[in-house]
Amino acid sequence: MTKPLLVELLTEELPPKALARLGDSFANTIVEGLRQQGLAPSDGSFEVFATPRRLAVCVAAVREQADDRAVEIKGPSVSVGLDAQGQATLALKKWAEKQGTQVDALIRASDGKQECFYLRSTVTGAALTQAIQPLIEQAIARLPIPKLMQYQLADGHTSVSFVRPAHGLVVLHGQSVLPAAALGLQSGGMTRGHRFQGESQIELSDATDYERLLAERGRVIASFTKRRERIETLLRDRARELGASLGDEGPVAPLLDEVCALVEWPAVYVGRFEDEFLQVPQECLILTMRTNQKYFPLFDRNGQLEARFLIVSNMAVDDPSLIIDGNQRVVRPRLADARFFFEQDKKLRLIDRTSQLASVVYHAKLGTQAQRSDRVRTLARLIADRIGVDADTADRVALLAKADLLTGMVGEFPELQGTMGRHYALHDGESPAVAQAIAEHYQPRFAGDAIPASELGMAVALADKLETLAGIWGIGAQPSGDRDPFALRRHALGVVRMLIERPLASGTPTPALSALIAAAFDAFAQVPAVTAAPAALHDFITDRLRGWLRERGYPIADIDAVLAIDADQLDRILPRLDAIAQFRALPQAASLAAANKRIGNILRKADAGDALADVREDLLAEDAERSLFKAIASATPAVEARLGALDYAGALGTLALLREPVDAFFDAVMVNAEEAGLRRNRLALLGGLHRLMNRVADLSKLAA
Repeated sequence: MTKPLLVELLTEELPPKALARLGDSFANTIVEGLRQQGLAPSDGSFEVFATPRRLAVCVAAVREQADDRAVEIKGPSVSVGLDAQGQATLALKKWAEKQGTQVDALIRASDGKQECFYLRSTVTGAALTQAIQPLIEQAIARLPIPKLMQYQLADGHTSVSFVRPAHGLVVLHGQSVLPAAALGLQSGGMTRGHRFQGESQIELSDATDYERLLAERGRVIASFTKRRERIETLLRDRARELGASLGDEGPVAPLLDEVCALVEWPAVYVGRFEDEFLQVPQECLILTMRTNQKYFPLFDRNGQLEARFLIVSNMAVDDPSLIIDGNQRVVRPRLADARFFFEQDKKLRLIDRTSQLASVVYHAKLGTQAQRSDRVRTLARLIADRIGVDADTADRVALLAKADLLTGMVGEFPELQGTMGRHYALHDGESPAVAQAIAEHYQPRFAGDAIPASELGMAVALADKLETLAGIWGIGAQPSGDRDPFALRRHALGVVRMLIERPLASGTPTPALSALIAAAFDAFAQVPAVTAAPAALHDFITDRLRGWLRERGYPIADIDAVLAIDADQLDRILPRLDAIAQFRALPQAASLAAANKRIGNILRKADAGDALADVREDLLAEDAERSLFKAIASATPAVEARLGALDYAGALGTLALLREPVDAFFDAVMVNAEEAGLRRNRLALLGGLHRLMNRVADLSKLAA
């Protein structure tokens, strides 16, 4: 017979950004423990609850006692356990003694490889009353707590450590309270409602009443998911009523998660601020409302910020005027600060701030921000030349790009670096292209962020990220395990994405990765602390490329096949991968891939010079090798023409015509002929074929 099991830990307000993870961890640890001990079915349902002041789980079907289970423990092999006379060895006796049994109680059975001794026994099923205490302790110990705090219990002597002070523990199996203790608390059947609007004490008569009673009497939506859905519905409905929207979806989701972790009974109200604040760049106002106040700014149909915002309150009241007025009074000083910083910053031009970068340390081993800026300028000019962008303009962008770090606005809101640089550049009279590139040079800032829209922005963004990669790598501060304090993985992925996703307007190839890395290390020629390691950095960036491609669903074999031939010209990676996908669909693909692998194995065992030699027609003795020679000679111009037009699928399709002569060659010709001249000529023939087949990708890696 099963009953629902409820476990709830009541606390002070938990860290909002960690609440969802804490709730999932608490619930999953308890559920997994119940399943492992046979107290809950492996496919049984459960519900996770997490509010600012509680972590809880309700498991639908939990048994009081698990079934007894047969246990089989493998011991020594028979060859080890018995001596030549068939008597038990000391090793077997010691093992049996360790298991608490006699040798006579052991059985013999095969493990699939050899005959072994086994101890078979029946273990009494776990009792829930005994299992629940260690499960709760384990669930608390495993919580991904950002930071522990220590506090005293009510006795005034005992101290415990937890993320926040705990005030209650509910452990209810059906209608019965199970004895348990945690953090100085004894289990009971009493929970608490909303701090201000719900009943302070709610007695639970049955575990199944938990969610309903909390909502009805406690004014608490216990489920994080349901509460989040409720908040989102309220926000979107209210915005729609006002003829507005919540703006770009990207920042909305994380703010919803955070706000959901701050309220238990959400209500949405509309706040306003004075129109005069809209003269400040809207990014500043948006950031302060979202980051500092957890408000949802409203936008008109053109995406422009309105002088209104939505407040998610923890109080649902008939007259919210006091709540609205209080929030409006709180936000005005924040907006006023933003306006003050903006007006003050405009008094000094960006170009006049650049000299101050010499007093800002970038890294103890790499010098100041001014020295870094000089390196970025050098790289930006070089990259601009290679992608057809005016080098002087790129130099101007790189010169001004870091100047906004010295402004009051960016000092207050570091997230606005680059964004404020654009606004201040426009105010200073810089061209729109320069201003836009200043903002773009930080992109992509994070996974999924947009890459620079302009080639000018791309030139400086590449320069900025490559300078960071080469400098930090060169001083030996590479990422290690989960540690990546300088975000080199993010910078590497940014370089990959720009070189792949941003085709040049001229149609020319983007610069080769190895050339960019070499130029980046060259920029540090006068910095003794930097040791150039272009090959290692290239491998690091290629690993990020490989992971990025896997995330997009490309097969690992295809990725390896393409990168084995060329991991340098990144803008051609995707077309080559798409060509491989088309090639795989051809009926000749499997046979050619297998033949390519066979050829590679043959050539690896041969003298390298033989494979690179010219084929002598007069030494082609067999019809099959003459036919293959003619087929290669016929296919080569067509393949070269396709490759010249970047038609990789067409090139591979042309190679498909070689299947029959290749198969016929291996059926009729002995490559390792006894006569040396024939053998070398056949290796030369295979070498030419191998090079032709692997122009797009290493086809051998596609072989099963």
